[in-house]
Amino acid sequence: MSEFHAVPRVIDSHVHLYPDEINRAPIAWAAAHGEEPWARMCARRRKDGQPVQGFPAVDELLLTMDRAGVERAVLLGWYWLRAENCALQNRFFADLVRRHPDRLSAFAAVQPAAGADQAVAELRRARVEGLCGIGELSPHAQGYAMDGAEFSAVLACAAEFNWPINLHVTDARGPIYPGRIETPREEFVRLARAWSNVTLVLAHWGGGEPLGDATTVEFERVFYDTAASPLLYDATMWRRFINKVGADRVWFGSDFPLNNYPASEAEPEMARMLAEVEAAGLSAAEKEAIFCVNAARGIGVNV
Repeated sequence: MSEFHAVPRVIDSHVHLYPDEINRAPIAWAAAHGEEPWARMCARRRKDGQPVQGFPAVDELLLTMDRAGVERAVLLGWYWLRAENCALQNRFFADLVRRHPDRLSAFAAVQPAAGADQAVAELRRARVEGLCGIGELSPHAQGYAMDGAEFSAVLACAAEFNWPINLHVTDARGPIYPGRIETPREEFVRLARAWSNVTLVLAHWGGGEPLGDATTVEFERVFYDTAASPLLYDATMWRRFINKVGADRVWFGSDFPLNNYPASEAEPEMARMLAEVEAAGLSAAEKEAIFCVNAARGIGVNV
């Protein structure tokens, strides 16, 4: 495995991690807890039958970070269908943040479809417990309207707390895979315009295209993370997208422990994706912004 040390500080802003009870038997847990769509995504296999999705414990995550030169990971919850699973995820994250405050930050999972009051109460509890954002959410997978009252209550919390929200976005032109769900681009445009006081982080390069002219005020709080980029786009994506929106609008995220190079790597890791950015022809200032500064500002940590 290659080592990566060219950039002094790296924040991986899109990392998933699950409690031991899920890791032990993820498919069985999902079936028992009403999360069949998640199970379909986690069951994806390489051509040789090996899983694409890993289920490491926190010590394995920290070791992977050390090998790649990643200083901090932002743990994202999942777009769970059931509110009790969001609560389980959030308590797990709260414990990890308490144990590793210098290495880990975490966003809260929430299910607005369970009701606005319950969603807001969960977010307020997560804030007290040290979490610092919301997501990864997917209204289209979780079953609530992006302009509905339930999600509006969540957005109001984000505005009050000055928290970013990470939203799953699918490229309409992208590959078909188990668990894929369509996310119409125009709905994100309307959301950004209606909630211009909320920081939105659109995952997976925002589905491959920015929402609009990066210089317009209506999209100035819209950012894009790079999660799963090698699975979705070739290495020219870094330069092409940054030319459109500027380096200050992009957060580096790997989507670990998803294996971004399943054809050649046996296990999920972070270093190779960082090396891909190194080879993308970006300036030192652009890499500093993408790797560290943008996400640090968004989650409120010093750089």
